[in-house]
Amino acid sequence: MGKLKSYQEQIQDIVEKGINAAEEQQKKLASKPFEYAEKLESGAREYSVKSLRERYYGYSETLFEQLRSLNLRLGSFAGEVVSKLEKEAAEDTDAVADAVSDAADDVTSVAQSTKHKVNTKKPTARKSQPAKAKTPASA
Repeated sequence: MGKLKSYQEQIQDIVEKGINAAEEQQKKLASKPFEYAEKLESGAREYSVKSLRERYYGYSETLFEQLRSLNLRLGSFAGEVVSKLEKEAAEDTDAVADAVSDAADDVTSVAQSTKHKVNTKKPTARKSQPAKAKTPASA
């Protein structure tokens, strides 16, 4: 029984040490938010609400000015892209118009050539009129 009692005491010591280690870690972790809160509290006392508001509005204003500037730059870039696209579209439209005009000229030329050929063909033989019947008086 002495051995069992010894094992029991050893296990209780190990568990006690584990509990103590866990408690120490929990206290360290729990103290962090309080330390930060204390720093913030002391830092906040250094500034008045008025000065904090001025800083906030200053940072806000700067941020929105930068966003507006970025928007202008993006708008300028987009304008350049649109201009290039419109130019390419106009060039493509001109190329299509030229191709259509050339095709129309070709069709007109072929039509005139065909018309000329039709007009210059030899006339076809005409059917002769039936001979007038001879009357006995003229015979």
